Amino acid sequence: MDSPNELKARPHDNALPCEAEVSRIAFANARTALLAHSQLSTQVRLAELSKLKQTILADRSMIIGRVMQEVGKCRTDALVAEILGTLDWLNWLENNAERLLKPGKVKTPITLLGKQSLLLHEPLGVVLIICPWNYPFHNAITGIAAAIVTGNAVVYKPSEHAPCKGLIERVLACSPILQTLVQVVYGTGSLGSALIEQQPAKIFFTGSGPTGSKIMAQASRELIPVELELGGKDPMIVFADAPMARSVAGALWGGFTNAGQSCSGVERLLVEQSVQDRFVDSLVEEAKKLIVRVGDNGEADVGRMTVGFQRDKVIEHVQDALDNGARLRFGAVPSADSLTVQPIILDRVTPAMRVWNEETFGPVLPVMAFTSEAHAIELANDTHYGLCASVFTADTQRALRVAAALEVGGVSINNVNMSEGNPGLPFGGTKKSGFGKLRGPEGLLGFTRSKAVLIDKAGSNIEANWYPYTSRKFKLFERFIQALYGPRRLRLLAIAWHGLRLEAFSQKPRD
Repeated sequence: MDSPNELKARPHDNALPCEAEVSRIAFANARTALLAHSQLSTQVRLAELSKLKQTILADRSMIIGRVMQEVGKCRTDALVAEILGTLDWLNWLENNAERLLKPGKVKTPITLLGKQSLLLHEPLGVVLIICPWNYPFHNAITGIAAAIVTGNAVVYKPSEHAPCKGLIERVLACSPILQTLVQVVYGTGSLGSALIEQQPAKIFFTGSGPTGSKIMAQASRELIPVELELGGKDPMIVFADAPMARSVAGALWGGFTNAGQSCSGVERLLVEQSVQDRFVDSLVEEAKKLIVRVGDNGEADVGRMTVGFQRDKVIEHVQDALDNGARLRFGAVPSADSLTVQPIILDRVTPAMRVWNEETFGPVLPVMAFTSEAHAIELANDTHYGLCASVFTADTQRALRVAAALEVGGVSINNVNMSEGNPGLPFGGTKKSGFGKLRGPEGLLGFTRSKAVLIDKAGSNIEANWYPYTSRKFKLFERFIQALYGPRRLRLLAIAWHGLRLEAFSQKPRD
């Protein structure tokens, strides 16, 4: 997706003095808050997030209104994506975070007999979260909540194209603890650069590939770890045996939700050749029923696009496709004077067209036929991106084969964009869609630093691997290793015998 947070080649040289000061103050406040609240238990942090959950539920109409105003979503899109998804994540944290974050016992091998092993999950410190404009509330709260429950403090920077200024602060006001642990700052990409100069413990960025690369380059100079979610060109594969009506409905929603401005939305529609014509005809007929309207009361299906530069990319991609032989089956080349863009369906698309090989990030569905399972996989994987994919078929085994073969981070089978909908599953991609995960156990633990702990008795025995080394000890070690990993016959007896001899000999001083 095109990012609002474009960083310069030498970011710290371009940050304005006031931005450097804003960044310094934000991180100073966050570090002070982190120190003051470092002893809060996971249970106490979850209690504060529970207050946030109830505040969001109570204030949902206000939140929806702000998102509609700044992003242009239709009302139902805002309710489902911004409110339901956020509450679902907070609810998942309430039910799972304490269990996942508590110290865990790890099985200790027989070579360390008598010892105990623990795995601790510790906070990182002050993390920097930079979010885009397409899901300004959900993205913000999802990251902030994960950071807080794992014991961190946050500096959060929204996009300047849909900052929803004051919204995050307003919902966090339900908890003085959350207010102090989360510092919200507003500005352009140069502010983002200045924030990175403050050396956050980790950076979580959602946005475009070019901007993600620049963030990573700047962070690398101080070895700051990053997680990057960088958009996609997600395929939806429809086999001939898939229920037609459901597949068509899924393609429409997957391609046009949030006016196509979703990194995990359908950007390439692959339909088995034997049913392609019938499928596209049905797709067009159903698209005619969609209601596109700005500022609706719940009756619209699609809102407006958010920013002019993204609408201009839609114009470029559609015009390039038409100039190179694609057929416009529904919609029209958008007007450069309006952000309201009617859904667009194209067929006779080729892989060379920009609409097929570049992220469009708008309400455009290009359709291409495939002839076999292998062909579908080949076409789907022929991209620099690897975020999500969808597979529609009545054959479960085929669906699982294709899902395993797709080079993506998440697959929805007989559904679309739904692997992201389960808060217990990790969300994130591969290839140029970035790395790292949000949500699920893996995403939650991404906000922590793991620490390995091995506990031994406070006794007087000398370890076998400690000094002194002697030729006799070497031979005893060899026999012990052979007993451990050699043929299985009488293995336990051999391990006990050679282990005890090695242990006893290790207590003797060098001759």
